[in-house]
Amino acid sequence: MRKSIDIVLSFIKEKGLTKYHVEQRSGLSNAYLANIKKTGSDIQPEKLDLIIKAFPNLESYLERTERQTGAIPLISVEAAAGFGTSEFNLREKDIQDRYVVPDFNGIDFMIRIKGPSMYPKYSSGDIVACRILKEATFIQWNKPYVIATREQGILCKRLMQSELKDHFKIVSENKEYPEFDVPKSEITGIALIVGVIRLE
Repeated sequence: MRKSIDIVLSFIKEKGLTKYHVEQRSGLSNAYLANIKKTGSDIQPEKLDLIIKAFPNLESYLERTERQTGAIPLISVEAAAGFGTSEFNLREKDIQDRYVVPDFNGIDFMIRIKGPSMYPKYSSGDIVACRILKEATFIQWNKPYVIATREQGILCKRLMQSELKDHFKIVSENKEYPEFDVPKSEITGIALIVGVIRLE
C-alpha cells in the first residue's frame, strides 16, 4: 500500500510544484514533507486534510492513484451510512486505512463489524469487504449484506424475502436477535459482503 506522503510527493512533482510552496499554502511548517519522508512515517490525516483544502485536485489524484494500486478503503460505519445515495463520495478523512487484498476484486469499501448480532459468522471487530449493488432488483436471498437505512443507519444482516409487500426480511445470524421486516423505501443502499478479514 502506498503511503500518502509518496502520493503527495508524486502529485507535487507531476504538477511542477515545490514542497516549500505546498507547505506554505497549506499552513504546514517548513520541511514538514521532507521530515515525514526521512522518518519513514506518513502524513497525519489532519495535515493531509490541510493540503487537500489548499489543493482540491489532490483529492481526485489520491483516489485515482489508489484505484490504480487496487487499494480498498476501510471506512467508518458513519462514513458508510450514505453509500446508497447519489451524493456518496468518500473523502480522504473518511478513510481509516487502505488494504490491498489480491483476491478481493470489485470491492467498493470495507467496514468493521460492530456488535454480536452476526455472531458466529462475523465477530465484532471483523472487517468485511463490500460490493455496492447498483440495482437492488436482484437480491441473493439468505446472503449477508451491509444495508444502509434512513432510520437505523448501517445494518449487517442477511436479507430474506418478506411476506409483506415492498419489504425485506432482515435476519441476524445470532438467534437471540429477532428477525424483522423493513420497508424497501427505508433502505438507501445495499452492498453484498464478499469477504472478511479476521484477526485471531
